[in-house]
Amino acid sequence: MAEFEVEKNNDKEYVLSMVAQDGKLLDFVSDELKNDKQVVMTAIKQNPVALEFASQNLKNDREIVWESVSKVGWTACYASEKLRADKELMLAGVEVDGQILYYTAKELRDDKDVVLEAVKNKGLIVKYASNRLRKDKDVMLAAIKQDKRAKEYFASEELKQDEDIQAILNPPQE
Repeated sequence: MAEFEVEKNNDKEYVLSMVAQDGKLLDFVSDELKNDKQVVMTAIKQNPVALEFASQNLKNDREIVWESVSKVGWTACYASEKLRADKELMLAGVEVDGQILYYTAKELRDDKDVVLEAVKNKGLIVKYASNRLRKDKDVMLAAIKQDKRAKEYFASEELKQDEDIQAILNPPQE
């Protein structure tokens, strides 16, 4: 792969050809081109992690963030606060990486659809779910099916004793 020529960091055609080969080269382009939707989208399509280097303006662009988060998930940490409250966008992310529940807006940590998807993917992330959902049988069943250590995050003693939950935590011996 060719070496990135920093003196050409504001030459759109050059930058487009370079980020199409390696999206992370977005880090070295001019601020003006980090705010160019075509350049940033090209970089993210090549490597979704390139979202880190996009302008703040484009980290608030749903289409740009979708392209990254729906493929990698954890890049939600770079999304604007507004987009971290976008249920559809965060659902796409938690399907890929449940860990991003940590980055979602507080109201989505109390959204059963989002939390269920996240814990199916990573049970221990239930730690960041709302107290209300850590008392929800469906959520906690999904979490402990994925990782029994999620039992540490039950918000209800009563639920810990539920027979379906106990059947997973303490399966009958054959």
